[in-house]
Amino acid sequence: MKPSQFISRKFGLWLFAVVLLLGFGVVVARSGPLSPIQVTTLRVEAGSLSPAIFGIGTVEARRSYLIGPTAAGRVKAVHVDVGETVKAGQLLAEIDPVDLDERLRSTEAAYARAASAVTAAEAQRKDALARRQLAELNAKRYRDLGGKNFVSTSAVEGKQQELDSAQAAVEASEANLQGARQDQLRLKADQEGIRQQRGNLRLLAPRDGLVTSRDAEPGSTVIAGQAALRLVEPDSLWVKARLDQGRSRGLAVGQMADIVLRSNASTHYPGKVARIEPVSDSVTEERVAQIAFERIPEGLSVGEMTEVTVKTGATQSGLLLPNAAIKQMPQGRGVWKLKDGKPRLILVKLGDTGLDGTVQILEGLAAGDEVVIHSERELNEGTRIKVVSQIVGKPK
Repeated sequence: MKPSQFISRKFGLWLFAVVLLLGFGVVVARSGPLSPIQVTTLRVEAGSLSPAIFGIGTVEARRSYLIGPTAAGRVKAVHVDVGETVKAGQLLAEIDPVDLDERLRSTEAAYARAASAVTAAEAQRKDALARRQLAELNAKRYRDLGGKNFVSTSAVEGKQQELDSAQAAVEASEANLQGARQDQLRLKADQEGIRQQRGNLRLLAPRDGLVTSRDAEPGSTVIAGQAALRLVEPDSLWVKARLDQGRSRGLAVGQMADIVLRSNASTHYPGKVARIEPVSDSVTEERVAQIAFERIPEGLSVGEMTEVTVKTGATQSGLLLPNAAIKQMPQGRGVWKLKDGKPRLILVKLGDTGLDGTVQILEGLAAGDEVVIHSERELNEGTRIKVVSQIVGKPK
């Protein structure tokens, strides 16, 4: 090989290597770890925001009643079914008294015997009082005679003993009478209790309402306190809404709400916050609020799912940004603001949040500032970036 050919070939190889290295450098600079991070940005603008919070709820009854007997028994009849409207005092079901009638007859017989015992004790007391009165007269007469020495001292003492015995008999008869009267009162109370238990076996509606559950059928046995029927007041229906704790700042009783039923998504029903439960759900990180309808819709059913929007404040004006621009950093909440084409972390103070994910900026930014909304990778101070209209892939 001629020297000129060797030199030419060597130069070509060197030139190819240089071009290859330059191409690799360009690729690394554009798409490798050293390439600029693609970001989307937005300029801070002034606008208006209506603070609100969204949640999912279920229709529940504020006032419901579990109807059941106060004593065990067998269901004799159920006169209503689920979905029926009932009036206060209406007979809903009957429980067979089983052994209550026998207990009542036994108690009535015992009460009659107790009444006879009271009558006998009163007669004994009356006789004992009469005997004591006679013993008092005899004892007094013998004391007078003894003072005049007409009778012996032993005779006077004998009459005094008769008086003492008569007094003891009176006390015994009074104790016997008191015991008989107590037995009579006890048996009367037992009798009234059994009658009341028997009366409670007729299950009556405590209020006007709607039957939502029928948990016992004729022939089945129920125990004391077991519910045979469930009744709700239709005019007490409200929505139990579950709201995000992180966005519940400003939630208060009396705030207006918008309710949408799953069965009628095209209609919005006005309501307001009637109660905020004092205990939140620590697992789902939700607050629970009861939302009352201004006017309860026709045909509303217990358990129906709803969507609730609560207006937590008046419309406010100020600087607004999408919530995606807010980053939680060790130093606090902040945004990446572009300065001389480089990202700089700026801590901000946030205000209310709208349903569209817009958040109010109270401090830290000015109108016209350009901030990063999404980035393809995590940013750091002074990171090389490239502003694009859209990032392919999942933004960070």
